[in-house]
Amino acid sequence: MTVKPPNRLSAKVSATPNRGRITIALACLGAFVSYLPLVGVSAALPILGAGLHASTSQLQWITDTFILPTAVLVLTFGTLGERYGRKRIYLAAMAVSCVGWVVCLTADSVVQIYVGLVLAGMGTAAMMPTTLALVSHAREDHRGRAAAIALWTGSLGLGLTLGPVFSGLIAEHFRWRWIFLPELVLCAATLIIAAVALTESRVERTRHLDVPGQLLAIVGLTGLVFGVIQGGAAGWGNPGAVIAFVVAVLALPAFVLAELRSPTPMFDVRLFRSAAFSGAALVMTITLFAQVGLVFTLSEFFGLVRHASTLDIGVLLIALNGFAVLLGPALGRMMYRLTPGLVLIAGLTIGGVAALCMGFFRADTSTATAVLVIGLFGLGIALALAPITTIAVNSVPAHLAGTAGTANSALRQIGSALGPAVFGVVLTDRLLAALPRHLADSGLGIGDQGMVAGIVSKAGIQAGAFLHLGSGRGTALAHAAYGVSFGDALHTCALIAGIGMLLAGVIALVLIGVRRTRI
Repeated sequence: MTVKPPNRLSAKVSATPNRGRITIALACLGAFVSYLPLVGVSAALPILGAGLHASTSQLQWITDTFILPTAVLVLTFGTLGERYGRKRIYLAAMAVSCVGWVVCLTADSVVQIYVGLVLAGMGTAAMMPTTLALVSHAREDHRGRAAAIALWTGSLGLGLTLGPVFSGLIAEHFRWRWIFLPELVLCAATLIIAAVALTESRVERTRHLDVPGQLLAIVGLTGLVFGVIQGGAAGWGNPGAVIAFVVAVLALPAFVLAELRSPTPMFDVRLFRSAAFSGAALVMTITLFAQVGLVFTLSEFFGLVRHASTLDIGVLLIALNGFAVLLGPALGRMMYRLTPGLVLIAGLTIGGVAALCMGFFRADTSTATAVLVIGLFGLGIALALAPITTIAVNSVPAHLAGTAGTANSALRQIGSALGPAVFGVVLTDRLLAALPRHLADSGLGIGDQGMVAGIVSKAGIQAGAFLHLGSGRGTALAHAAYGVSFGDALHTCALIAGIGMLLAGVIALVLIGVRRTRI
């Protein structure tokens, strides 16, 4: 990789220790607010589905209409931040997010929710590379940067942790629309604080917008996610799914070629010449794919099979994301005393084993057991995420740290977008495949078996949670068969996540290793 002279900042945010601390605090606040809805909306999927009469594929899109714009636009906003100033992009991100949450708060249809979440996702796309770049430049020494990135990662975890709790508390007392109110209030407050306290910074070297690369990224990633969801809902031979996959197959390689030829690529694929960066990129994508996919699956399981309220789901998911918050201040020191690679591999191993254990969840699994296993998975995620980001940023020359951070954010969102898309398809297909067998073993009559299977197949897997047959005994037997079938589907999803994370651990061992690197 050719090493270019370091870029100079027009305003060094680390000029004074106090200014650097303010910058890091605002970067962490922005990351927290941006990630608040990611699990918060997922935890509320059961009540959103009931309130909007949404199908499984529509619920998948409720998650992905927020994540997908983040994935496809994060690279562009990283470039805009370097060119026009990170404070301007930070403020614009919060303003666009505010508009999006207003649209969601006033929604009366799934389509309006989509529009609002797209706008909020655009705001998050601008916020993620901006906040990470602010952190990277506020602490230019590797040890200080590692500590700051650990705090930034902990802020993401705090957003993931509190999002479902806020949604649950509001859903207990108000209509479903009001779950979007905390995001609106916090975005507006953060906008005001940052306008006053955040210092502007930008890269002096002018970067041109990579329009061909941006368009190809949007087309390719949207085609891929749409193809997965449409194929799962309507069949893999569905013309819409086939066309979407063809578009993705053509657009994504074209994107790589466009970036190689561009004088100012928004995603510098030459970063992958670094084995450590390549390893971090693969591990980041797989980890977020597993994490967000399992959050989607567990939210559906607890809501539909165990009939947990949104608040109960939020409390259960605290165990998943809480460790990122608790360990945030200590992770920087841990990586310094051990090695980032060792902490990363330990986290992936713990998370992979815990994900496999989730495959044994059933309708009668005790809450204590569920919390223990989910907490173990959360511990693995917490140990993995901060080292991944640190390794990606520190594995390239200093003047490419911002570019590496932006690429890291993009891969984080790509994994997050594919998670609910793929896991939603697997969940539906596996449940529908297992349901007839379990209905046959349940003791229900042939007619009731056919009716239940038909309702769930045509109306979506959510319908299984609200079945009512002619008798109480028949209804109980149908619900029991539905719950066991859902457990089989959860087992398959957990198997995918667990094997994926263990595979990511092998990738990290080979490409990153456990030897001490600069930090």
